Amino acid sequence: MTAKAKPEPARAPLDAIDPKKALVPSVLRLNEMRVRKGFWPKVVRTAARIPFADQLVSVWYAARDPETPLPAKGMMLGALAYFVLPTDAIPDIFAGIGFTDDAAVIAALVATLGANIKRRHRDQASDTLERLKNQEG
Repeated sequence: MTAKAKPEPARAPLDAIDPKKALVPSVLRLNEMRVRKGFWPKVVRTAARIPFADQLVSVWYAARDPETPLPAKGMMLGALAYFVLPTDAIPDIFAGIGFTDDAAVIAALVATLGANIKRRHRDQASDTLERLKNQEG
């Protein structure tokens, strides 16, 4: 770091889902890193228990698509980062209700940005979840 460079301010976990901060470059990078590192391990562990897995994985594919507009990607990465974060409004370890907040975030995202989640993203998600299901059995 040069003498004139300013360190980036620390970001709170809730910055990941704040729509006003979703496109702040440091938040976007942080969300990308969180999602890249934690998304698939958590999906593999939880896919059988969460009824919104197809929507979740569709959002992941849409967020990775170069054709998805940057503002939509920022919001998608924020929602995916919220799913990955270990700190949660309702901890995921609570059986039955642990993923309700995650489901609400994904449902709100899909309702808002659904036009950016294309049929190909949904097809990729379906294929991926089917492969995961076959690996388990």
